[in-house]
Amino acid sequence: MANSPQAKKRIRRNDRRAEVNTARMSRIRSFVKKVETAVAEGDKKAAEAALKEAQPEMARGVARGVIHKNTAARKFSRLTKRVASL
Repeated sequence: MANSPQAKKRIRRNDRRAEVNTARMSRIRSFVKKVETAVAEGDKKAAEAALKEAQPEMARGVARGVIHKNTAARKFSRLTKRVASL
């Protein structure tokens, strides 16, 4: 149990950050899912549009430290390859 005021403050701060980071990850997943759904339906135009929206969202996640840059690069590369194969 946290006893010092600093430790108590860190717990409050960590809880707030965890909530924000969870929302960011959820948002990234939603954008990625839009691309995957469009690819599954075979809609190239929608997939390209969704990919164009997902890329900056993943980059924002990298900048905020929510997702590792290599993970984002790998996901984007795989999504791009799937969209190009349509």
